[in-house]
Amino acid sequence: MTQVGGHGPLRASREARKPRENGAPRASGTADVRVDTAGFQFAIFDQGAGDPLLVIPGLQGRWEWMQPALTALSRHYRVISYSLCGDIGSRMRMDPALGFDVFVRQVDRVMARAGVERMAICGVSYGGVIALRYAALNPERVTALILANTPGPGWTPDATQARYVANPWLTFPAFCVAATRRLGRELSEGLPDWPSRAGFILGQLVNVITAPAIPGLMARRVRLLQQTTLAPDCARIAVPTLVVTGAEHLDLVVPVSSTREYLRLIPHAAHVSMDDTGHLGSLTQPERFTGIVKEFLARHS
Repeated sequence: MTQVGGHGPLRASREARKPRENGAPRASGTADVRVDTAGFQFAIFDQGAGDPLLVIPGLQGRWEWMQPALTALSRHYRVISYSLCGDIGSRMRMDPALGFDVFVRQVDRVMARAGVERMAICGVSYGGVIALRYAALNPERVTALILANTPGPGWTPDATQARYVANPWLTFPAFCVAATRRLGRELSEGLPDWPSRAGFILGQLVNVITAPAIPGLMARRVRLLQQTTLAPDCARIAVPTLVVTGAEHLDLVVPVSSTREYLRLIPHAAHVSMDDTGHLGSLTQPERFTGIVKEFLARHS
């Protein structure tokens, strides 16, 4: 395995590890290879010390793409992340019998391998829907919920996104071109200078090469979301909840109005807007995002 984003080599062990205590430190920039009871290996990001925080990645499915946020958060928490089922390294298939709840089962599996019983959960974009569903079904295991740029109940793909979902491999080149244009617009406002923009773009290119997204899996995840009713789950959320959005004119993936629906449906949910960011604020401004998370969790510790 290789690490992305210029943070040094990853150290991985192919031996099963005894789960450590929640606050025990782990060396910076590591990903464990954990072995489940069936003998299959799967990789999880496990870095930092302190209260545990699970970060669930977005639609592309790979934890590596979350590296800027994971690294920043791990300076203050024990941060755990993983790749969504179906992806390389997850060693967990997309079980049709489970539907969307295959992602819920995967969270249980990751928490068990990390040796954690209760923790705060942060879901970014599509990962926020997984976090919401898990917190609704397992309230005793979640201490706080953070939803960043997450599709709201009733979200549906727009016409362009629907074409990607219908023919994911055929339209993938067009998807990449559109994503590049969106990224350029967001970076022009979210990052102050060309060196920082170039560094971010380089890190994303490394991700594309070393931790590639799989178009067919991304489309399948969208279809599963469309089959899932989220409003009843929102009513069941009993833990402190933070909703993070970007600017309306910069988030061209999930409308801010869709994410803000959670403020209406989840009792006492708080909201913070990262106004000069779009859909990728947790990655383009990871220190600022970490500060928002820290302030929220400190108020509810």
